Amino acid sequence: MSQPSTPSAQVTAAEISRIAGVTRATVSNWRRRHDDFPAPSGGTDSSPLYDLEEVRAWLASRGQHTAATPSGELRTTLRLREPAGAGASDLLVLVLAAARRPADELTDLLAGSDADLVKRANEAAAGVADVVPETESVRFTHIDTNVLRALLLCVRDEGAQAALGVLAERELEDSAASGAYRTPAPLADLMAGLVSGDPARVLDPACGSGTLLTAAAARGARELYGQDSVPVQARRTAVGVTLTAGGGAQVTVRTGDSLRADAFPDLTVDAVLCNPPYGDRDWGHDELAYDSRWAYGFPPRAESELAWIQHALAHLEPGGHAVLLLPPATASRSSGRRIRAELIRSGALRAVAALPPGAAVPLHIGLQLWVLQRPEPTRPAYQSVLFVDPVGEPSTPGRGATRSGSVDWSRVTEQILSAWTAYAEDPDGFEAQAGVARAVSVVDLLDEVVDVTPARQVRASQSDIDPQDLAREAATAREGLSAAVRTVAELAGTTAWDAAGASAREWRTATVSDLARGGALKVLRAVPVSPRAAAEAGALDAGSGDSRDPRPVLTGRDFNAGTGPTGLSLELQAEQMPEITEGDVLVRSLVGGSGPMARVAGEAEAGALLGTGLHLFRPDPARLDPWFLLGFLSSEANLAGASTGSSTLHLTPGRLRVPLLPLEEQRRYGEAFRHVEALREQARRARDLAEETARLVSGGLAGGQLVPEPT
Repeated sequence: MSQPSTPSAQVTAAEISRIAGVTRATVSNWRRRHDDFPAPSGGTDSSPLYDLEEVRAWLASRGQHTAATPSGELRTTLRLREPAGAGASDLLVLVLAAARRPADELTDLLAGSDADLVKRANEAAAGVADVVPETESVRFTHIDTNVLRALLLCVRDEGAQAALGVLAERELEDSAASGAYRTPAPLADLMAGLVSGDPARVLDPACGSGTLLTAAAARGARELYGQDSVPVQARRTAVGVTLTAGGGAQVTVRTGDSLRADAFPDLTVDAVLCNPPYGDRDWGHDELAYDSRWAYGFPPRAESELAWIQHALAHLEPGGHAVLLLPPATASRSSGRRIRAELIRSGALRAVAALPPGAAVPLHIGLQLWVLQRPEPTRPAYQSVLFVDPVGEPSTPGRGATRSGSVDWSRVTEQILSAWTAYAEDPDGFEAQAGVARAVSVVDLLDEVVDVTPARQVRASQSDIDPQDLAREAATAREGLSAAVRTVAELAGTTAWDAAGASAREWRTATVSDLARGGALKVLRAVPVSPRAAAEAGALDAGSGDSRDPRPVLTGRDFNAGTGPTGLSLELQAEQMPEITEGDVLVRSLVGGSGPMARVAGEAEAGALLGTGLHLFRPDPARLDPWFLLGFLSSEANLAGASTGSSTLHLTPGRLRVPLLPLEEQRRYGEAFRHVEALREQARRARDLAEETARLVSGGLAGGQLVPEPT
């Protein structure tokens, strides 16, 4: 009896461009110019789908053979697999099995029959059951042959990490592990660096995709233990960490809820790294009331984070360290006051460091790192706790990326690690770093609220700030303000704008849609891939395995702050983002609010990808001047006529209107608009410097470092 045939798959225009090795614009041209191009077989008018075999046949008839890389072919094959076929989770098992085979053996497998391929794949999956949890259910069948071949080809030609990265991308879109986000690689490295000494055994009881264990392995840990309640996450950790750590490491990963069903009840390790789930009221409060782990107090139902802290401490050897990523409410909620007090009183809480918003999901919250140490019976309790607040560092003019919420990881890492290293070496002799780090005595912390928020403790005393340093900083800000004000005055006085006459000038106009149809300009914007992928933009995982370097992205925050691109994008997202070229006009999609509405892309933006929330207008320089275009596109009347919505106004770019003027006259207007934008930018800089000068002087007068001039 013959096996059932696999139904024909459907692909998007973006996937066709990847298969053919061309741009999406080329695919659009093919659709318009060639009558024999395959007709859509599904989808919608705005997002059509095409029969894959018809597309391949059409490409072959034109001599356009596939240009997809093995990882690209795997990505497409995964998207096209049957619903009943193997998912990304099952294929994770095969990545590790294939990575242990020599290249010639993989070549033989690829050349063999489908039946032999399926049989060998199942045998290989069973062979890694001792490393990867939950492999009993993995069973490949004949409908998986396409994806199995694509996976083996990717492992053979690009490496196991590349295949793992493609599967991870797929997880972001259709994994059942909803709400599970990866810890960004720079943050994982920072957390691993906060563990003193050279820990050989490390545990992550909520391991997710394994980023923290990977960071620990990179620092020399050889026994790595992980547990996660989501099977696909546990599998990914086992595969990813095993591939990264190498054959000399022992990787043990288990599935299950660490609080309710600890897979390592008798294990003690040198270090615990953990990014636990936040705000979980169903963490086991009722059934775990008499658990032996609650040495510092029974956590209230709303304080699951304090349960994870004590779980971590219970798994440490005396003197061992734990580093946890926690929400800021853990430091100040009244319900957790008694447990915080006991952690401080016993010397278990060693440091709390603030992180800026954007460091990890949820991106809008400034999370905190807690450094804990299991007390040693023979050592007296520590008498102080270190607090670090890089976010509270006095700002300097031009630090737009920091103000906008993007993370300067080199600065954050250097400040936190340097302060912790100095404090760990000599807690009693630690010298405070004004506005950044301060050691606070246990006596001062044990008040009626026991608030361990870094910003509160770092700024609790003004006496740490040197008067001479503050005076110099205030003088520098004042000089910058004076220079900015002079520049504004010069710009305001160098050009005069005459009246047009008795009435306003009138001209013929065309809509942006009409200009685009006539080829005078192009209108582009980024297309979001998925909510989960968008949330992790700029937060790349070292274990993602993407073989390509991440592309810089100009984000909405960059645009509002007036900075260059600070975001990063995975390949999956980059395919949906247009590349910016010098002379493009960029306009925000939301009308109103603070920050500039439009800007002309310069050298700093060229080559970056366009982030979401922005429209890109690319004028034909022989027909449209970019500064002329910017001035008219961003005028209030034009924006009002092209906006929709009530409380939030969204720009409809095709409805914007542009005057039809000769190019020479456009350039005269463009030069005037360029001058106005320079005036506006200098005015913004003067405003920021005025705020900075006022903050420094006001704080110095109130704190006693500055005194008013004698009258």
